[in-house]
Amino acid sequence: MHSFLIKGGVPLQGEVEISGAKNAVLPILAATLLTREKCVIRGVPNLSDVVFMGRILTSLGAKVRFRGDVMTVEADRVKGHGDYELVRKMRGSICILGPLLARLREAEVSFPGGCVIGSRPIDLHLKAMRALGARLMVEEGYVRAKARRLVGTEMFLGGKAGPTVLGTANAMMAATLAEGVTVIESAACEPEVTDLADFLTAMGARIQGAGGPTITITGVKELHGAEHEVIPDRIEAATFAIAAAATRGHVTLRNARPTHLSAVLDKLEAIGVNVQRNADGLTVSRSGALATTDVTTQPHPGYPTDAQAQMTVLMTQAEGVSIVTERIFESRFMHVSELLRLGADITIEGPTAVVKGKTRLSGAPIMASDLRASAALVIAGLIARGETLVKRIYHLDRGYERLDHKLRKLGAHVQRLRK
Repeated sequence: MHSFLIKGGVPLQGEVEISGAKNAVLPILAATLLTREKCVIRGVPNLSDVVFMGRILTSLGAKVRFRGDVMTVEADRVKGHGDYELVRKMRGSICILGPLLARLREAEVSFPGGCVIGSRPIDLHLKAMRALGARLMVEEGYVRAKARRLVGTEMFLGGKAGPTVLGTANAMMAATLAEGVTVIESAACEPEVTDLADFLTAMGARIQGAGGPTITITGVKELHGAEHEVIPDRIEAATFAIAAAATRGHVTLRNARPTHLSAVLDKLEAIGVNVQRNADGLTVSRSGALATTDVTTQPHPGYPTDAQAQMTVLMTQAEGVSIVTERIFESRFMHVSELLRLGADITIEGPTAVVKGKTRLSGAPIMASDLRASAALVIAGLIARGETLVKRIYHLDRGYERLDHKLRKLGAHVQRLRK
């Protein structure tokens, strides 16, 4: 099992290229199942989740080739069920449900896995498929869906924590080949949803309103192959921006899109971090003290839950008390116990973390619990005195492309231990 050995205290300096977005590319790859023709996806990050999705597509009968940052998929003949052991390991695999049901009128998908960050039910996915006319059975760890035909309808996809991103993606993909018009109310507004809609439109779909709370899809008889460039990963960009601020560094994020990071950049500027928006990205730097702030995670365009753990680490370096409230996932403070091992002063009160700074962190062995917690612990290691050993960093490889390599290019002392 791989670990990161980090020697802290070095400001990050230089330029880093932001990779394609994991949360955009997974549903886009699933959408290639909607056509028999070849699809070419560019800007694909080499992540374990992406590799898993490629294997899932292969198990369904598609021909998949992954070279450099280009993935080619040709799903001429596909079947309605994939490899159970592959599908169950990754949360994003649920997004094959909509495309399979739309194309084959049947699908069998195992309940997906993923990070342990709280309850993430798929009830809204199932609600969307039923609304379009599918008959569903949930048994033996599988979702089995059949439909003689899919018919457009109006559906509401708001949940207790807000709209569902993958649920919106699933509904949108299924509706592209349904008869008539489908209207999704309380649709997710994330940039990844818009990116999927752009790809589907390039395939011949008729979609309006993506990026807003109401999406309208007019079904077509068939879709064709297309080429598409995946948007840059806003969460990777947020992670590097926060790391630059935490280490008193000066980092240019090439390919980052500031418009996708408004809530994060607003918080950074409010606490004393310098943010310069460039034509091809942005530059983040800090030289002075950090002010405290309150952060509450919300659906887009609010502060993203996927950047909450990283901001919590940064707040340990602020002068005073900061409040971080998690409104999306109830178990997303699992990184806090490990930060306490480094010397952080954080108290959990229900959905809120009370962070007292400024704290001098000291290196120690710590254990990653999920993808974004892993990134937060790496940032903590970068600012801690001495050496920090971050164990179980396989989580990082799910969502950050060659993170150790990119950090070393910025001057960090990070070594991957392969044990």
